[in-house]
Amino acid sequence: MPRTQHPSWKCIITTVATLALSPATWAGNDINAIGDLNQSLFKDLTADLGAALSYKAIRPAEPLGSLGFDIGFEVSSTSLESSALETATSGEATSSQLLVPKLHVSKGLPFGFDVGAFYTSVPSSNIGLIGGELSYALLEGGMLSPAVSIRGTFSRLTGVDQLDLTTKGLELSVSKGFAFFTPYAGIGQVWIDSETNVGLDDENLTKNKYFLGINFNLGLVNFAAETEQMGDNSSTSAKIGVRF
Repeated sequence: MPRTQHPSWKCIITTVATLALSPATWAGNDINAIGDLNQSLFKDLTADLGAALSYKAIRPAEPLGSLGFDIGFEVSSTSLESSALETATSGEATSSQLLVPKLHVSKGLPFGFDVGAFYTSVPSSNIGLIGGELSYALLEGGMLSPAVSIRGTFSRLTGVDQLDLTTKGLELSVSKGFAFFTPYAGIGQVWIDSETNVGLDDENLTKNKYFLGINFNLGLVNFAAETEQMGDNSSTSAKIGVRF
């Protein structure tokens, strides 16, 4: 019988490196020209930034357990579906992708609960970001059964004087481990709220999201990759770190 081909951890490392070393996808310059947007472009900016900056767990549904940790460096690349960010950065952010690196920590708690948080400061930009999550395992999973969890998420843009943007999310995910790798998938909804001090009306958007990923664990070293669709925006993420 042919040997089963497992996902290669080298592919996930390559994904992380490719995203992180791709200068064309960094934000570019400071968001300092919100006043150059009309209301329609401000709505587009809210949608693009909401998709890029919303919480992405990039991990399976099964709980970590009361002694468990998941710590990693991650990179997400999100498609920009309008020219709004280019306008809001005085024409400097000309890429069709926004790359966001993060330092991400998740901690297991008793009774199937997990908490998590991330922090980032996007290079060559005034974009900063903080976020958090609380998840609960409806099913913890086992040899034959999948894990199912529900997760509440939050993120907030920091560092941009002209823009306040927050996201809140609720999602359901399922995963099933096979030896060293664990595929997972999920659906959810994200609420994006933005306001500015340059005379434009607030924007409040609701977007559905769908995601599919895989986690590969080699002892303490852990790799994960995920693809997500939120409204018209697609994101590709990868994470490397430790999970135990």
